[in-house]
Amino acid sequence: MDYFDLDANLSKQDLALKEAAHKFAETVMRPISIKLDKMSAEEAIAPDSPYWDFMRKAYSLGYHKLAFPEELGGQGLTPFQLALVMEELAWGSFGLTLALHTSFDAVAAIEGGEELMQEFTFPYINCTDGSYIGCWAITEPDHGSDPLAFGLPIFRDPKLRPQCRARLDGDEYVINGQKAAWVSGAPTAKTIFLWCQIDPTKGFAGNGMFVFSLDRPGVSKGKPCEMIGTRELNQGEIYFDDVRVPKKCLVVGPDHYEAAQAVHVAMTTSMVGLWGVGLARAGFEEALKYARVREQGGKLLVDHSFIQAKLFDMFAKIEAARALCRSAVIYNFGMLPEKRVPEYGFAAKTFGTRTALEVCTDAIQILGANGLTPEYLLEKLFRDARVTTICDGSNDSLAIFGGNHLGQTYPRKRHI
Repeated sequence: MDYFDLDANLSKQDLALKEAAHKFAETVMRPISIKLDKMSAEEAIAPDSPYWDFMRKAYSLGYHKLAFPEELGGQGLTPFQLALVMEELAWGSFGLTLALHTSFDAVAAIEGGEELMQEFTFPYINCTDGSYIGCWAITEPDHGSDPLAFGLPIFRDPKLRPQCRARLDGDEYVINGQKAAWVSGAPTAKTIFLWCQIDPTKGFAGNGMFVFSLDRPGVSKGKPCEMIGTRELNQGEIYFDDVRVPKKCLVVGPDHYEAAQAVHVAMTTSMVGLWGVGLARAGFEEALKYARVREQGGKLLVDHSFIQAKLFDMFAKIEAARALCRSAVIYNFGMLPEKRVPEYGFAAKTFGTRTALEVCTDAIQILGANGLTPEYLLEKLFRDARVTTICDGSNDSLAIFGGNHLGQTYPRKRHI
């Protein structure tokens, strides 16, 4: 089901991109996501899993490189077009959309220069069969959202010791420790964008950002994690036992880590919020579709004033969330790194995913007991929505971080 877009400036090209993405989401992503949802975590990434069919089809169409500029071999979309396409993909499957965009090493390698780009960026961009998959490892068993607390005093507290650390040994860094079971794409990843501590005197602010291949000696992985929702997204632990990586693999050191983290998080949280809008829309449309055919009390549900009011409230929330999240994506993906604003990313992520959960909760009320059964898509969408309020930084934590930023920066001066 399509939606009316309030932006009057949509071009024919914009609409064509949106319609193509929606068709892919409807005919490829949603059916595969439903199949994967019913599998165990290990079955979902087995060689004969439909997960790989999705990856091959998505990569062949270039959906993995949407955010890359044309001069690097990317799709060359405007930030507005990127937002349009991403919402449609998330409408089809939040989990598969995230699974398709875990290769942050390909992005981070750009900061490391030509040699790293040849090793990570271009192989990813040029991949057409879904074989190049990376992961972004931040969370640890004892550290969930707190590694994202840049700008707060605890971020620089040396008493907070990350569980993954790197020390310089000649021309190499030696990495030891563990990343938690919530590393998206870890079980299938061949490469990694790793955030780990280098300078223990600075707490989390003493971290660095590395990109390297996971085939190095000393790297091992845990079993893929079983989740309540977004089950089509594989997640798992990664262990490092005296893993040696060249100095060139460090793309951001402790001196610039906090600023670099703000840049990355401003972008990712904006996008996750927008994906929440796509998920919310999917839940709303399932409820509306049901209300149009289900009779109760002698008439269709959609003709009952209470249901009409509930549907309208869901619709209004989605439109408000889209306006915020789309604007955050357009701004944070369109500006130079030093001009990106993390508090708008935090606002988008918390509001977009909260909207997804609220809308899917109301949608289940409309379906009643049917909404609680796996025979209806809404049951899966509700579980997915519940996950989104915790992934990529729990909403409660991000609200605290965002409030701290507002106290320090509001009102910001307009960049011209």
